Amino acid sequence: MPSPLAELPLRRLTTEDLIACADLSEDRGWPREEHKWGLLLAAGTGYGIDAPDGKGLVTACVVTSYGPGLAAIGMVLVAERFARQGVGRRLMKHVLRELEGTPLTLHATPNGRLLYEELGFETTGRAEMVRGHFRPSGPAPTVATRPATADDLPRILRLDAEVFGQDRTHMITRLPAFCDQLRVAEDSAGLTGFAAAWPNMNTHVVGPLIARDTETAKALVASLAGGTDRPLRTDVDVRHEELLTWLKASGMETVAFNAVMTYGIPALPGDWTRRFAPLTVAAG
Repeated sequence: MPSPLAELPLRRLTTEDLIACADLSEDRGWPREEHKWGLLLAAGTGYGIDAPDGKGLVTACVVTSYGPGLAAIGMVLVAERFARQGVGRRLMKHVLRELEGTPLTLHATPNGRLLYEELGFETTGRAEMVRGHFRPSGPAPTVATRPATADDLPRILRLDAEVFGQDRTHMITRLPAFCDQLRVAEDSAGLTGFAAAWPNMNTHVVGPLIARDTETAKALVASLAGGTDRPLRTDVDVRHEELLTWLKASGMETVAFNAVMTYGIPALPGDWTRRFAPLTVAAG
């Protein structure tokens, strides 16, 4: 017999659902992350199902679209009391229908990976989450960085589009208001990198981290760390082994590994060699 949950209507979520989304995160043992939910619901499209008793959400996720070339799915959650009843699968199938023809990406935890594989996603990479109080190890990075200014924004947008492989103006232009620090590196030819640190519960998340090379990435991280007393957290593409080794030698520890999965494309667009960490794993 079909579950009565199958009859509950799906709807679009808005910023007015922020507290309900944070409650859902907390219900599943995740941090509430209200600041991040606010960004995702404002810049992306949320989907969810209301609980039949009116108490919160059964399930939710957010899609961040970068036009016809890519969309990122994140924050896929099902309330504990409704788990293992097929609502997560139903939500994902709805999103796949809504985005038919658009290449997709998501970061999958070990718990969610099997479902995504069954829906046609393929693992095309890995990200390592590291966290801790940053204490610089070894020689100081030689690349100079500085706080970004309003005049830097057009150059940041051009560099980001080149490295990310898609136009994410609607996300990057929100960074000055969303993050606590935004820094850039440059040489005589122009910007060579930029990075942000934004507040998430009791940490500062470093992302996005775009840099010409590892030394530039190190300099950006070190400069952001110098501006906060909080632990840092970031999700680094595991192919950037040198950066990860340096971060761990500087006091950060591995928290988790997530699979980077894609649907409809064999790999993410852009230049991975300069893309060290996403803005957030929920949005790419």
